[in-house]
Amino acid sequence: MAANYAPATSGVKNFFSPQNLKKDLPASIVVFLVALPLCLGIALASGAPLFAGVLTGIIGGIVVASFSGSQLSVSGPAAGLTVIVFGAITQLGAYPTFLLAILLAGVMQVILGFIKAGTIANYFPSSVIEGMLAAIGIILILKQIPHALGYDTDFEGDESFQQLHGGGNTFSTLAAALSKVSYGAVIVSALSLVVLIYWPKVKKLSVVPAALVVVVIGVVLSQLFEGTQFAIKDEHLVKIPVVSSLTEFTGLFVFPDFSQIGNQDVWVVAITIAIVASLETLLSVEAVDKIDPLKRVSPTNRELVAQGVGNMTSGLLGGLPMTAVIVRSSANVNSGARTKMSAIFHGMWLLLALLAIPTVINLIPLSCLAAILLMTGYKLAKIGLFAKMWRSGYSQFVPFVVTVLAVVFTDLLKGVALGMVVSIYFILRNNLRNPYFYRIGSHGDKKVIDINLAEEVSFLNKAAIQYTLAHLPHETNVRIDGSNCRYIDPDVLEVIHNFKHNAYTKAIIVELVNIKDKYDIPKLKELIYKPENV
Repeated sequence: MAANYAPATSGVKNFFSPQNLKKDLPASIVVFLVALPLCLGIALASGAPLFAGVLTGIIGGIVVASFSGSQLSVSGPAAGLTVIVFGAITQLGAYPTFLLAILLAGVMQVILGFIKAGTIANYFPSSVIEGMLAAIGIILILKQIPHALGYDTDFEGDESFQQLHGGGNTFSTLAAALSKVSYGAVIVSALSLVVLIYWPKVKKLSVVPAALVVVVIGVVLSQLFEGTQFAIKDEHLVKIPVVSSLTEFTGLFVFPDFSQIGNQDVWVVAITIAIVASLETLLSVEAVDKIDPLKRVSPTNRELVAQGVGNMTSGLLGGLPMTAVIVRSSANVNSGARTKMSAIFHGMWLLLALLAIPTVINLIPLSCLAAILLMTGYKLAKIGLFAKMWRSGYSQFVPFVVTVLAVVFTDLLKGVALGMVVSIYFILRNNLRNPYFYRIGSHGDKKVIDINLAEEVSFLNKAAIQYTLAHLPHETNVRIDGSNCRYIDPDVLEVIHNFKHNAYTKAIIVELVNIKDKYDIPKLKELIYKPENV
């Protein structure tokens, strides 16, 4: 249960210390550059205003990170919710009505956090989480190659195999991109990759984030290419809304329609968003903890509350539903972030970009941002990870590979669900075979069989124990020892007592050692260490 109670601030209590800021500030710039096109792309694909996507990123950075106990996760509009959002806006008929659903979903998430629903994160198998990370890396590579080549039919941030708009899938988009290459975009993305790989290796240069250098190079080359055969088209540039005055800025906000509180469809959408967003958040936080260099453990119940507050704020101001997002979080980790200040700073950069320098931001080619995501994808899906999982044995490798393939060819939640099913099969299979220690000895001419039961003997062990007892040889002494047991399932106890009762028919003498007639399940508070002097 550590994931819900352990603090996530080990070694980084002073958020504003020079050591942490030295890491967090550069990382926040990288996350900002990654998040900006994703926020815009997801808003566009969802049928929502572009401002809503940026607003959601700002809230995810400043509000959610402030409440969250996770040090490295970054929240914002999620690709996994795109289909739900697009359908909900159409179904509800008006964007303000949809905002009410987001607000209600946020309230539900806060309630889920307080009732400790975040404990579900403890049951995500490691092999599935590793598979999800590798799959996201592969998806990033496959999805960003077209953008790096200058072909943008698919929106930035799409993670599903089938395209939401225009038909086609990941592979058909790749094939089309190879036949419609923009040489200007290729030059920008290729040079960006070179800088991203070699710039950090020069110690004196690494003070300046490589991603920032890449953006500067991309803007300069884009301007130089104008009027030539290498010109980068407008649709291959970032398109952030341009705000020219405070009045125009405040006019972008949309507020929920509270008159629809009795609309049944609003509540259905709210429940759907709350469940899906919570699951994606828990998966992302679990994955980020796994790649955190300091191996901190995030309090998942607190994370649900933070996400709920974020979605309530987003719904009130006109944003989109949000989750903790693995792509932005991975970029954050890979950029060397230390604390949640990186996520908060990234939200501030998004706000600054919207208010102060939108025309400059709109000069950035998507191809140089695609290069940043390609590097993030490579780091998530390294060959070494596949080798490591192979060495862990097939009970780990098979669920890992199934998760990778399922996520790549469907979407995040469906893929993880299939990986969970396969992983649970192996868990049950291993559990069924390990309910006891079996030893055969002898006493004179007679065989003596010792069966020492494990600490926990559940209903899942019933079949294995029943099979073993049914196949014990005739005319033996059997000693079933429950000295180590904390709990034995009633069904298993019934099997043991029935065996003892009928054993005389096989001339078997049964001795039960320290096996109670009834076991109570230990309460959680009994499993928490308490010092004697407290």
